[in-house]
Amino acid sequence: MPQHLLSMQALDFDALTAILDRAEALRHAGDCRSHLSGHAVCTLFFEPSTRTRLSFQRAAQRLGADILNFEAATSSATKGETALDTLKNIEAMGVSAFIIRAREDGLVAELAQSAAPGTALINAGDGRSQHPTQALLDMLTIREAKGRDFSALKVAIVGDILHSRVARSDLAALRTLGVQDIRVCGPANLLPSDDTLAGCHVSHDLDEALSDADVVMTLRLQRERMEDGLIESLDGYHRDYGITAARMAGAARDAIVMHPGPLNRGVEISDEVADGPQSRILRQVENGVLVRMAVLERAFA
Repeated sequence: MPQHLLSMQALDFDALTAILDRAEALRHAGDCRSHLSGHAVCTLFFEPSTRTRLSFQRAAQRLGADILNFEAATSSATKGETALDTLKNIEAMGVSAFIIRAREDGLVAELAQSAAPGTALINAGDGRSQHPTQALLDMLTIREAKGRDFSALKVAIVGDILHSRVARSDLAALRTLGVQDIRVCGPANLLPSDDTLAGCHVSHDLDEALSDADVVMTLRLQRERMEDGLIESLDGYHRDYGITAARMAGAARDAIVMHPGPLNRGVEISDEVADGPQSRILRQVENGVLVRMAVLERAFA
């Protein structure tokens, strides 16, 4: 039976670890084009994307699936067609897996309730809520650098957590994998006031958050989702919360730095860190293809 992937909360420790293990195995698997030969996959994106869309397309290609690429801006969505009608019509063409990005929180889960029994839906990011495959590739990147035991890691997540579906999914994954020391740092008005940060050490002092950190995850300022006035200036944000080499001097000597992209260089992160030896940003992108291959295989299992 096809399996949806709607949120990180839907994966327990064993399920999450199994996906990471399969992704790692695929790194050395050679030609995989027979794995999903004859299956059709649609990237159904109602929001712009570079890394996630192309990563899923590359993953599907490497597995031998047929790929349909939906562009909302040139589709019947501009004529008023609903997301559900779009899904059902493409489903009627024989497509049995959909990779969906949506502006609305919870839309992918709603669509999953109406999908045919043989259809799998994968959440590629919905509103501020979830981005499970980003969290999975982040966990694979951390595991490569720090080993399989996450329990002693000190992880700092820095920046615009209020608007970040990546942060919400990463927090869920880190908790599932047993991280006890999660630090969250950002301006007060860019941190959520609900229970998203339960169990985290919340700080507005970047140096405190980075002290002896093993993993530093900085987030993009999501200005397209912000109301005016949430930050005074980009220069001021970089001064207070930008990841620089000087700031990283307070982290663990072998700390790694991550960013989900796209980068706002000179805002969230300096060039010397983004392109430096501690950066795992391009490794995240590379691992994204492997994780999404594993997720697509799971969808058709």
